[in-house]
Amino acid sequence: MTDNAVRYRRILLKLSGESFRGDKAFGIDPKAVSYLASQIKAARDLGVEMGVVVGGGNILRGAEEAEAGSMDRAAADYAGMLGTLINALALQDALERQFGVDTRVQSAINVQQVAEPYIQRRAVRHLEKGRVVVFACGTGNPFMTTDTAAALRSVEMGAKVMLMAKHNVDGVYSSDPQTNPDASKYEFVSYIDALEKRLGVMDSTAVSFCMENDIPIIVFDLFIPGSLERIVKGERLGSLVAAKPHG
Repeated sequence: MTDNAVRYRRILLKLSGESFRGDKAFGIDPKAVSYLASQIKAARDLGVEMGVVVGGGNILRGAEEAEAGSMDRAAADYAGMLGTLINALALQDALERQFGVDTRVQSAINVQQVAEPYIQRRAVRHLEKGRVVVFACGTGNPFMTTDTAAALRSVEMGAKVMLMAKHNVDGVYSSDPQTNPDASKYEFVSYIDALEKRLGVMDSTAVSFCMENDIPIIVFDLFIPGSLERIVKGERLGSLVAAKPHG
């Protein structure tokens, strides 16, 4: 399929750590990782250049450990970054071994035995060659979420859109739809409303960064098969967070 068949030539996909655990309470579910890889391959095969930022909440959340008093916040955040690296390696393995997709993991923390160091120009070159680039370890700094890392990498990669993949949530709601059956879904929400109403799209730093750099955000349920393909082709799914309704 030619590039003209897709709306977004280059995208940044944000995967939460919860996506990797599937129906498990914690850790990595191989079936879930295989599914994620299959959806990424399908979109990549359309000619889309794709960077992926992974979270690590299925392994460890630094903020939660710090709040519980079990770890220093900086130390907990670094541990959480290593959790994202584990997820990134699992995704790379599934993409390459199961689906034959040439993949590179780039880490914001120096772990050269298992991943390339993050270098912006090298990452862009990988994308130009059709490789999927998986970004691990967030920004490499404590007190920064992987949402913020996704916003930052979106701008650095020149992505046309940031896709926030959710599990069992198909967009942005007025409140948590899993606890409030009367929660209403937003088809579109402006950056300002997302910030002022605290809609939980992502952390405020990430939303502000996307607003400043005019990066539209699409929040959708990746576990609806084919949803990623449909979005990159231009179909309106999930919720759009942007300056204007047309993105």
